[in-house]
Amino acid sequence: MDLTEPPRRPRSESIVPMINVVFLLLIFFLMTSRLAEPEPFDVTPPTAATEAEAQADPVLFVSKDGRLSFDGAEGTGAIAAVAAQSDASSIIQLRADAALEAGKLAAILRDLSTAGLARVELVVSAK
Repeated sequence: MDLTEPPRRPRSESIVPMINVVFLLLIFFLMTSRLAEPEPFDVTPPTAATEAEAQADPVLFVSKDGRLSFDGAEGTGAIAAVAAQSDASSIIQLRADAALEAGKLAAILRDLSTAGLARVELVVSAK
């Protein structure tokens, strides 16, 4: 009869600390991420030879047939919503479709000026 203790197996590393780190990273990225709203309709920006990026925060979308959209509001309500959210010195980012007629764009810019918004950045894609 053998009364000696059986040889001990080496203790394996615990995986619990790694799981804790993974969950902490997941929580960190969820808390610090900023989800963007989808565009209300497909907009293909015009092309230009520029290197400047648009910096304005409120974004007004204009489709190729002249529909306006801002933060869920459409049409003239979109211009009113942009004007309510911005002051006269703020810059509005205009994401207009490349197929939009120049006359319709001029009318939209006139409506923005009438609403008290004087500064607009047109978003373009680089050539």
